[in-house]
Amino acid sequence: MGHVATQTRPAKQSVTPTVTILQSQPYVAATAQGWHRRAYDDVYQRLATESGFPCVFSKNAIRKGLLKFIFIEGNAPEDVCRLARGLMSFVEISTDWNGDLNTAYPLVVAFSHEATQAQSLDEFHAFGWQILQRLHARDTHPWPEDVSYDPASASWSMCFGRMPIFCNMSNPAHIHRASRNLGDHFKFVINPRERFDKVAGNTPSGPKARANIRSRILAYDGQPHSPQLGSYGEQSLEWWQYALPDRNVERRDDLCPFRHDAQAP
Repeated sequence: MGHVATQTRPAKQSVTPTVTILQSQPYVAATAQGWHRRAYDDVYQRLATESGFPCVFSKNAIRKGLLKFIFIEGNAPEDVCRLARGLMSFVEISTDWNGDLNTAYPLVVAFSHEATQAQSLDEFHAFGWQILQRLHARDTHPWPEDVSYDPASASWSMCFGRMPIFCNMSNPAHIHRASRNLGDHFKFVINPRERFDKVAGNTPSGPKARANIRSRILAYDGQPHSPQLGSYGEQSLEWWQYALPDRNVERRDDLCPFRHDAQAP
């Protein structure tokens, strides 16, 4: 993956939670129109039907109406500010999670075609990293002390509002890795990092959950799970898992496009 072009970093702005940007699954299902409706239907078709989609936790969430949605129309500074406000609302409702999957709300952020202007897998991934970098530039909260600034560290994670988050980049350029294709629009699927640690991490039930998902990946994608997938804090790098190649390839020397403020020259 190549480097994302360096952008002039905007001044950090205070992020105020706004409930209207962050929309519930029942609300979207009842009211969405235009490309919002198409993006929602794409997600629903893949997760709610008997499609064999690998992530059983996502399937459980959409079956129970737990998904949250943010729709982003463009790529201008005001669009990223709007996303930052919605993401802050998501962080607030996700804080102090009680460990019950019935109160776990995955977030789907869908972008219009006008926002992405991408065709290839590399272009979609570059767009995703640019958005994460711009969100970081607008985050006024301190970085968690136990999370590394450096994506080359096994303890790095994207963070926003002091919350470590996992950002799955799904896009239509994925042909062979169908589990990372949620339809015709680029989407982030965002979850607080701690949820993975509790339901599929190094816990008594974690290895079984991981094995189940990986066997489902083989059946759904027609290829084994990506060799970059791993457990947080161990040998695999977190940023590799956000944007996966379409085929299973070894990755050694590629550099993460994301840079923390503390790493800026």
